[in-house]
Amino acid sequence: MQFEIVGGILDIETIATGSGIREIARLRKAYGRGRWRKRKGVCRVRLADGQIQLAEIHWYEAAGIGRREYKIKHLL
Repeated sequence: MQFEIVGGILDIETIATGSGIREIARLRKAYGRGRWRKRKGVCRVRLADGQIQLAEIHWYEAAGIGRREYKIKHLL
């Protein structure tokens, strides 16, 4: 699903770190070694049809690499 984040992300939480992330090997291979964390938060997103909705999103993040692979888990 293509979308764009509109504004800031609220209620950010870490839901997994390091070896607790199932896809850690793939992340290291694709983006490099780092202190990877899987995080979640709530924000407004602009969907492909132009509609703006509140959504819970998940992503991976590492210091020095940044945020990668955002995905919408639920439209709120």
